[in-house]
Amino acid sequence: MSSIQFHPNELLLIYNDPNTTTGKQTRAYAKSVSNNVNEVNISNDNFTTTLWKEVINMLNLHPLEIMDRSCADYKEKIEGNNFTMTGMLEVLAHNPTLLKAPIAVYQNKAVFCLKPTDLLKFESNSASKVPPHLRRE
Repeated sequence: MSSIQFHPNELLLIYNDPNTTTGKQTRAYAKSVSNNVNEVNISNDNFTTTLWKEVINMLNLHPLEIMDRSCADYKEKIEGNNFTMTGMLEVLAHNPTLLKAPIAVYQNKAVFCLKPTDLLKFESNSASKVPPHLRRE
């Protein structure tokens, strides 16, 4: 899905199952942080390894840290194997069910949302949501 761009005024929400309780709550918090939310369900829209690399770099995490180790795909395809960084990105690109929690990208920063309230880490940056003439300084 190479058409995804990281626009600074848009909150990009990446998840693999929007119907979970965490997914629904995270979507609600996302809409409170930004008026412009672009939701990407990676179960339907595959991420390329290049996009995964960008997201992983923004998170400053290793790909293993965002994977659900209790997932059957993890146990079958990853556990006990050694992968290069490129190999890990390939695994993520082809196995969306491995994503442990939603990821939010906003204003060139990314947050791994283990809890829906993790999105509030963007709150200090969301002053741009309020028009300048209505902001309280």
